[in-house]
Amino acid sequence: MSTPQGPAATGAFDLTDPALLDDPHGGFARMRERAPMVRGTIPGAAAPVWLVTRYDDVKTVLGDTRFVNDPAHVPGRGAENIREQVIRARGIPPEYARYVLDGILDADGEDHIRLRRLVSRAFTARRVAELRPRVAEIAEDLLDRLPGAAEDGVADLMEHFAYPLPITVICELVGIPEEDRPRWREWGAALFAPDPAGFGAVLRDMVGHIEELIVRRRAAPGDDLLTGLVHVHDEDGDRLGDAELVTMVLTLVLAGHETTAHLIGNGTAALLAHPGQLALLRREPELMPRAVHELMRWCGPVHLTRTRYAAEDVEIGGMTVRRGEAVVAVLAGANRDPRVFDDPDRLDITREPDGRREDHVGFGHGLHYCLGAALARQEGEVALAALLRRFPHLALAVPPGDLPRQPLPGMWRLARLPLRL
Repeated sequence: MSTPQGPAATGAFDLTDPALLDDPHGGFARMRERAPMVRGTIPGAAAPVWLVTRYDDVKTVLGDTRFVNDPAHVPGRGAENIREQVIRARGIPPEYARYVLDGILDADGEDHIRLRRLVSRAFTARRVAELRPRVAEIAEDLLDRLPGAAEDGVADLMEHFAYPLPITVICELVGIPEEDRPRWREWGAALFAPDPAGFGAVLRDMVGHIEELIVRRRAAPGDDLLTGLVHVHDEDGDRLGDAELVTMVLTLVLAGHETTAHLIGNGTAALLAHPGQLALLRREPELMPRAVHELMRWCGPVHLTRTRYAAEDVEIGGMTVRRGEAVVAVLAGANRDPRVFDDPDRLDITREPDGRREDHVGFGHGLHYCLGAALARQEGEVALAALLRRFPHLALAVPPGDLPRQPLPGMWRLARLPLRL
């Protein structure tokens, strides 16, 4: 066993490097073959973090309880809070930082289990299956209107389908009124913009809006997740605190539509750029569930996980992460690791998982595995199936390499997806 050498001495990989943003899979492949871990810099962080890119090592970082999400849980001393540094650099006022630092995504152990149990019933396989007809209805309605949004036969799928579908589904589930949903689309766009200007003001507006919704639900309960959370909070504040309630709604709505929108967008672009795979899927639509898994592996929108911290010295690939050091798992690197996937850079919708469970890590792994993964997969299946059925001559309006993307470290997000209907 050895301490990390090489990359630490020669300089860290800059996650904002234009070359990496332009070709993340190539860049992560070079990291993956260079060493089990390399140093990387995160915008706003005071010090480099360890980047883990190999499949088995990524699953260790995500599934081993010796790694924690909250640096305060590092025994003996608190580690530097990388996310706190990043949030401060993005101009978030201290009084609002807790709404992005102290939620279900950052909780560990019993706190995480407590928060997850409060909402997990809404995302069970049975509940998600019950939602499928409504998801299909929303998709069909949006596709009815898509030709009317086209100019010279070209429509932006992101604006008129990929975003409206998941935001409508999650807002109905949570209890966000229809008239308020356009604001969430605008807020989400601002939060994920490369320029952090206005980030603090956007978060303030979102928190204020959620607090208003909570007051409304107390006065007029509904058949939605927010009503249930308000009831839990009011009956037993130890199970769900004031800030936790607001943060839970914030997390559910943002996570519930942003990632799914880009799964739909990335997946559509990938299929249209691979006519053989597209033709196969049209001939054999029963392949759709497998295709969505493969699209999550091949072009999933989330490339990097949240920062985790070693609660003790941990060996990763023969190298040692020291207690308190920060580690980021590179999902995109793991999902194309040739040690696990044959010909990993090839899109293959007939690829079968090794065993009964999915073998990619597009939705994460371990205790923090994506709560809404089943819903996201279902929305992807419904959206792609309906889109391909309704528009048999669908095509990209520009070459694949010219599709405009948002230059965000750790994400693969299309700014627009112009399609010729």
